[in-house]
Amino acid sequence: MAVPKRRVSKARRDKRRSSVWKLAVPNFSRCSQCGQLMVPHRVCKNCGFYKSREVISKEA
Repeated sequence: MAVPKRRVSKARRDKRRSSVWKLAVPNFSRCSQCGQLMVPHRVCKNCGFYKSREVISKEA
């Protein structure tokens, strides 16, 4: 079985592990109808439109 030749320092080990736990920030786009910020490829929570079509009817 393979055994490491030298011990890996804490700094080197932690640098390797650091990028695994970072969370990605969600991207936002503007709604084509109302201009509200929204997550892409989702129905707009403000007006209920998706791809210039009304999916959810919102009462005014």
